[in-house]
Amino acid sequence: MIDVAIVGAGPTGVWLATELALHGIEAAVLERDAEPTKVVRGLGLHVRSLEMLDQRGILERFLGAGQTYPTGVHFAGIMKPSAELDTAHPYILGLRQTEVERLLLEHAVERGVVIRRGAEVVGLDQTEEAVTGRLASGGTFEARWVVACDGGRSTVRKALGVDFAGEPASHEWLLAEFDVDAPAEEVAAVVGEVRQTNLGFGVGPTGTGTFRGVVPAADVSGSAVAPTFEELTARVREVAGTDFGAHSPRWLSRFGDATRLAERYRVGRVLLAGDAAHVHAPLGGQGLNLGLQDAFNLGWKLAAQVRGWAPDGLLDSYESERRPVAADVLDNTRAQSELMRLEPGPQAVRRLLSHLMDIPGVTRHLMELVTATGIRYDVGEGPDLLGRRQRDRPLASGRRLYELMHEGRGLLLDPAGQLSTAGWEDRVDHVVDSAEEVDAEALLLRPDGHVVWAGDGALDDAMRRWFGEPAGAR
Repeated sequence: MIDVAIVGAGPTGVWLATELALHGIEAAVLERDAEPTKVVRGLGLHVRSLEMLDQRGILERFLGAGQTYPTGVHFAGIMKPSAELDTAHPYILGLRQTEVERLLLEHAVERGVVIRRGAEVVGLDQTEEAVTGRLASGGTFEARWVVACDGGRSTVRKALGVDFAGEPASHEWLLAEFDVDAPAEEVAAVVGEVRQTNLGFGVGPTGTGTFRGVVPAADVSGSAVAPTFEELTARVREVAGTDFGAHSPRWLSRFGDATRLAERYRVGRVLLAGDAAHVHAPLGGQGLNLGLQDAFNLGWKLAAQVRGWAPDGLLDSYESERRPVAADVLDNTRAQSELMRLEPGPQAVRRLLSHLMDIPGVTRHLMELVTATGIRYDVGEGPDLLGRRQRDRPLASGRRLYELMHEGRGLLLDPAGQLSTAGWEDRVDHVVDSAEEVDAEALLLRPDGHVVWAGDGALDDAMRRWFGEPAGAR
């Protein structure tokens, strides 16, 4: 019996498996497809995702494969200059999702994660002690826990009977990568003209010698219906007056703006993460990042449950913390969708919001919303930094804060050296050091970098709440 079976080898599932491996948890990733997808949906990583990679010591390999851009503000196509964010990584990393997946897989394999391709999960049964999964091949598997990371049409979620409430797609787009005969300057000029009135259209170079095109579909036929290249080029001609001599498609896809949120994230020993738990319109580039952040929140909590030291309620805090975050993303993408409509009402609101975004506080709020740097989990009463992720900072010793978090353990940052982690040494690192340019305040950080104690009140109470009973009491 394996510790955790993860259904789906997309970015969320692979990142979760790697987080579990940090804690010595045996996780097998079961993937239906024989090969990684060639379809490029996401095009970049936001600030919080970059911070997570830095916390685990692998950011440099991602930076080396992509290109950084100033964060700026891009909300419903309204562009404004960047506001200052509280982060050591104030940029967006332009990196195709296929490259993100490749690098995450590389890191997972380094950590000993097993990826089983061609393993399609078609059903499961569970008891109080374990989960038995059924495969399309006729085989079975047994796991102590299962996490569904198998996308918006999740087989596991449906098998659990979890309601996926929301709205069906009202618009669809066709997406593809192909060659064009037209000069790049001509393509850019036509696209710029069309986007004056149709923000859902775009054709541009990928940087790899091909072009990526997206165009509104003629109708909503269901994202499960595979598009044809003829359908795509016909729509491009209808919208732009030319198809730019498009030919030689590398891949094609169809996607919609269905917006749905799982009623709950856990049923017994089975949990949901990523698109299996939430889907939304692809506005602001938030979907890939939201799934990675789900995995980062869940990984250490599920590991604690498997290892036997999780305090009561720790695993359930995954849903209570992450489901509201997903609901906020669904709402902001709904709002962006409305702001991109061409009717007079939405356009009037769009103009008003554009003026409001000239106010620095409004710009910063929207940036924190999209980049996930404004999240504050409910970890109890106290100063404003409680529940917030701690940004990377240089320390008095010359180290950086995130350098101390590579192994996914809790961290007690103790400037005065008067505190102790006795009894929790196997779960929490005690570091006598202080952050530069901030008050010399002791901080207790969870493995995901969120502050749960800040030098005020009983440290032992915070330790017990987040890291369980000390070793001698178990």
